[in-house]
Amino acid sequence: MHRRSFLDFLRRSAVVAATAPWVSVASMRLLAAQSSSGTAQGSSHPQIAITMDDPRVELNRFIDWKEANQQILQALNSRKLKAALFVCGQRVDRPKGENLLGAWDDAGHLICNHSYSHMMYVGKTTYDNFAADFLRDEPFIAKYRNRTQLFRYPFLKEGDTADKRDRFRALLKEHGYRVGHVTIDGSDWYVDDRMQQRLVQNPKAKLEPYRDYLIAHLLDRASFYRQLALDVLGREVRHTVLVHYTMINALFLQDVMSAFEKSGWEWIDADRAYEDPAFLKEPQTLPAGESLIWALAKETGKFNDRLRYPGEDDTYEKPNMDALGL
Repeated sequence: MHRRSFLDFLRRSAVVAATAPWVSVASMRLLAAQSSSGTAQGSSHPQIAITMDDPRVELNRFIDWKEANQQILQALNSRKLKAALFVCGQRVDRPKGENLLGAWDDAGHLICNHSYSHMMYVGKTTYDNFAADFLRDEPFIAKYRNRTQLFRYPFLKEGDTADKRDRFRALLKEHGYRVGHVTIDGSDWYVDDRMQQRLVQNPKAKLEPYRDYLIAHLLDRASFYRQLALDVLGREVRHTVLVHYTMINALFLQDVMSAFEKSGWEWIDADRAYEDPAFLKEPQTLPAGESLIWALAKETGKFNDRLRYPGEDDTYEKPNMDALGL
């Protein structure tokens, strides 16, 4: 969806209204897509799993990590779902971090590697430095029962040269890892940033408009990547959506999940999603990375008119949020 049409979609949907009529709009779009493209493997609905990056024990002045942790886990438990949590060591490298991860482990969620320092694997970041940082994260997840050998590249950047890309992919295989790919990317982190900025200006500001923008944004991105997957692979895949360990998700993950359900999606466990054979693919793109679906589309050379680089970023959402006064 182009920037102007997304903004029109938000305005038509009256995103600041508590009744959230964006649900019916998105539902009609997805029902139309289902009628023309078939259904997810054995399911009457497209399937999607939650994957969450960057758990941390320091969030912001407005919410404590313990409260955020409890609310996120409660949202997942409300549907008996198991997510994949991608852990960046430096954000939990203290005793409180063990308590945070322990709660996720006790709840049965996948505990996965997201590097120690969250380096971007481009430019001056060498293979040796990036590899060492990946291995440095291991002690922070190794002791958990649900530790799972999935690695997610910070910023979804998988190397800007063929040598860096291929050497690290080989290292992952050597250590028994697979890539914890995202199929549906987004900029939830930026919506959270904007919400926090508003709270600094006005601690009593209403947060529902940010909730509604987040939901509309994620539904829009899900629709885009789902259709792209259908066009590239010719079938439904079990999708993984990327969200972050932030205040906005602590407050509104339950609402996000409900909106997806009303729009025709079925939530599944993360390990079930990663069983889809699409996650074994290794796109030969440079710079490597982005959403797995984005990279597979880029590799074909047939969808360049629909692909932007990077796939998702704050620069795409800023004009929309500015126009809405968010």
